[in-house]
Amino acid sequence: MRKITSFCGLLLLALPAFGPAQETAPAALPRTASPDGALVYFLAPANGATVTSPVTIRFGLRGMGVAPAGVTTANTGHHHLLIDVTELPPDNLPIPNDATHKHFGAGQTETELTLEPGKHTLQLVLGDAAHIPHQPPVRSEKITITVVAK
Repeated sequence: MRKITSFCGLLLLALPAFGPAQETAPAALPRTASPDGALVYFLAPANGATVTSPVTIRFGLRGMGVAPAGVTTANTGHHHLLIDVTELPPDNLPIPNDATHKHFGAGQTETELTLEPGKHTLQLVLGDAAHIPHQPPVRSEKITITVVAK
């Protein structure tokens, strides 16, 4: 009996070591500076527009240049389109690449986007060579469009 009690006591002491792993926040990555007055915006569609799908989205940029991902030329970056995103990704990490975060790492300045009928929000974020938002971030206003069936 004494051996069982000792074993149980040791087991209780060891259990916290096998508990859930503690998550650590990802380390912040270096940020690329953006110049004062840099601005990214939508050339089309306009905020509040009613469109049919596929919709052509045109990106505008002032005060910086467009360069493909991986290019580290000062005052350049490439576009990321956020679709129906309620929370911006962290500014100190690469922008995700998924259905709601589209990367234009080849330096594209427009795209055709297929969207279901209904209201959608769009926002642009300029990313550096490593897809990380600049410091300070260069982000457009969030716009809302309504897609209607043809």
